[in-house]
Amino acid sequence: MYIAYHPLYNHPVPENHRFPMEKYALLPQQLLYEGIASASNFHTPEKATQATAALVHTQPYLHNFLHLTLSHKEALPIGFVQCQQLVDRELTLVQGTVEGALWALRTGEIAFNIAGGTHHAFSNRGEGFCMLNDQAIAAAYLLHHTAVKKVLIVDLDVHQGNGTAEIFRNTPEVFTFSMHAQANYPFEKEQSDKDIALPNGTDDKTYLDILRSVLPQLIEAHQPDFVFYQAGVDVLATDKLGKLSLTVEGCGERDRLVFETCHRYHLPVQCSMGGGYSPQLTSILRAHTQTFAIASGIYE
Repeated sequence: MYIAYHPLYNHPVPENHRFPMEKYALLPQQLLYEGIASASNFHTPEKATQATAALVHTQPYLHNFLHLTLSHKEALPIGFVQCQQLVDRELTLVQGTVEGALWALRTGEIAFNIAGGTHHAFSNRGEGFCMLNDQAIAAAYLLHHTAVKKVLIVDLDVHQGNGTAEIFRNTPEVFTFSMHAQANYPFEKEQSDKDIALPNGTDDKTYLDILRSVLPQLIEAHQPDFVFYQAGVDVLATDKLGKLSLTVEGCGERDRLVFETCHRYHLPVQCSMGGGYSPQLTSILRAHTQTFAIASGIYE
């Protein structure tokens, strides 16, 4: 199991998001404490190059983001104050997903990024605390630099992967699947290749029944060589920014379903952790930790 992690992931964060973002520092400690991962599983990425980011992002946007010259109108939807540390953090985060994807492709197993899942980053702008779309960049990287011909992106965060949908709108090699809360951010949604918008309060059984019926069909129809999985735990009933009603156990069964399905089809997987904003940090850590634990039992 490959786990990308860098101390830069921890900072900077806005004051009102500092509590949930602490998970980036605590999750590696928890994985080590519970024996789910060892020190040898962790890898520290360097920064992605501008050329790598430019595989999906426009040059004008990249230039302004990298040089801290985004206008107030451009920066406001992102939610962060522009600074060099933020740029370094994003480039490092992206490289962690790229390197993890390459490792998973080489070994046929699963790679994780402690952070990532920045699916609200569009080709030409950022929003929702997302500036560079790590899984979109990594998907494009595989298509450009490896033998991978088709990619499936499975986005199970409570929020639609609107940036990812926009980036790959005209890219048939990448199939985008987003299963999210209908009445939640973003309120103006993009069109993924497959969107499933769930009503408020959707419970474990309903959620899992839908996913169980859809995911194998998508794999059979698209025949991907690689899967990216956005495993946000903001689907929990306790999440203050989500509107679904999954339990921690149900969230774990969601992960198991994804991992077992991909394993059955012999598909390598890169998993980014996505959102999680429950008031109790222990709930977030428990949900994220079990994602790793379930994967370690399947990809032995």
